[in-house]
Amino acid sequence: MSHPVKIKNALISVYYKDGLAPLIELLNKQGVTFYSTGGTETFLRELGHEVVPVEDLTGYPSILGGRVKTLHPKVFGGILSRRPLEADGQQLQEYDIPEIDLVIVDLYPFEETVASGAGEQEIIEKIDIGGISLIRAAAKNYNDVVIVSSRNDYQLLQDILTETGGHTLLEHRKTFAKRAFNVSSHYDTAIFNYFNTTEPLPVFKQSEQQAQVLRYGENPHQKGVFYGNLDALFDKLNGKELSYNNLVDVDAAVALIDEFDEPTFAVLKHTNACGVASRGDLLTAWNDALACDPVSAFGGVIICNRQVDNATAEEINKLFFEVLIAPDYSVGALDTLTSKKNRILLKRKPVTLPTKLFKTLLNGVIEQDKDLVIEGPTQMNTVTDKQPTDHELSDLYFANKIVKHTKSNTIVLAKDGQLSASGVGQTSRVDALRQAILKAQSFGFDLNGAVMASDAFFPFSDCVEIAAEAGITAVLQPGGSIRDKESVDMANRKGVAMVVTGVRHFKH
Repeated sequence: MSHPVKIKNALISVYYKDGLAPLIELLNKQGVTFYSTGGTETFLRELGHEVVPVEDLTGYPSILGGRVKTLHPKVFGGILSRRPLEADGQQLQEYDIPEIDLVIVDLYPFEETVASGAGEQEIIEKIDIGGISLIRAAAKNYNDVVIVSSRNDYQLLQDILTETGGHTLLEHRKTFAKRAFNVSSHYDTAIFNYFNTTEPLPVFKQSEQQAQVLRYGENPHQKGVFYGNLDALFDKLNGKELSYNNLVDVDAAVALIDEFDEPTFAVLKHTNACGVASRGDLLTAWNDALACDPVSAFGGVIICNRQVDNATAEEINKLFFEVLIAPDYSVGALDTLTSKKNRILLKRKPVTLPTKLFKTLLNGVIEQDKDLVIEGPTQMNTVTDKQPTDHELSDLYFANKIVKHTKSNTIVLAKDGQLSASGVGQTSRVDALRQAILKAQSFGFDLNGAVMASDAFFPFSDCVEIAAEAGITAVLQPGGSIRDKESVDMANRKGVAMVVTGVRHFKH
């Protein structure tokens, strides 16, 4: 089962040469013959090693500006020949083809070139042909050949060869093949997605090369893994590892806070905001956000859009919370907030987030555009006799931002740039409103002069009537019900201003 193979001949042609030299030195000591091309050939010679140019093996020079170097039967024959088959061995002898036992090849940096903003022609030239073919051939023939397709695997092979004296076992080669097919499939996915932007084919392809095993999923009996690069988004300054539920809440928190320009704090629980306030200074914003619902804030996720200063940190430190996210922290704030080792502190990095959302569902995947629309006062069309004041329009804009990021059915009540309360995830809009009113009253909020935002239209006039009786003076909704007139008429009778935006913000 172990099927040891001694490495005699190696084909080496890499873009990234850092970290390669120690492996080359070991292979040389073990008597391996090197075949190479171009810059890698020069690199090997500068290390003081003899190299057989691939051109000498094939009898052909590198042509077409380097596009064709290794695509030849004398290369691929040596890689793909099945050692146990006598007929394959006879053909290698007939055509003077050496067995190639090791292929060390990586790929042109296609993704990096796209990310750099390079022109199309430069990007196209970074689509590797020879390299990808060599990787697939060697990985296919893992029974007899070792494929190293990434500089990240140099050390792994070096450790194996040191331990075995230059041999690899079948299990080693199969592991390297698996890694190689991961490299090739990821590369092809990146190329496909680059081309699949105009008149896209109805195909779903995603590839994430990094993964983080989580403590568990939503519950301890569920396994959980995050695929992606969290280090690109945050510097984790303190605390335990993020859990599945932490990550879901962090995602919701980031999406919400990015709606605000003025100093703002938000507190979230189970992806819904239980406290939001925008103020002239961060400390006041924190105090007012916490005041929205200090009960739900316990154990929540907190986010702000300004550097956390010493005074604000002292106040936050009084609360038990799971995660705090900010663009930066003062030295004194960090000293205060890191006093408890398990609380997670994240420092955001300026990274552009994806504009597509997808999740598994039934036996497939659903994908949609991210909801990037938010309607401000200029998109609010008054449909009642009473016009909203500038202050009410400002509060409606504030409330609409929160509605957009709250589970449907939802109603948000706000006043003076502060969340008064919200009704979250209810099966009826009336229930959502009653929940919000009751919650606001339980925390002592005066709803006289407050505003109300709804994530979808009112099918009946009852919500407007209930809101008016609670003291609400202005209402925002998308409109679009066949019974919109009933809600407008009720608003007129109650002296409430109503605006419609034409945009629904369901969030399921």
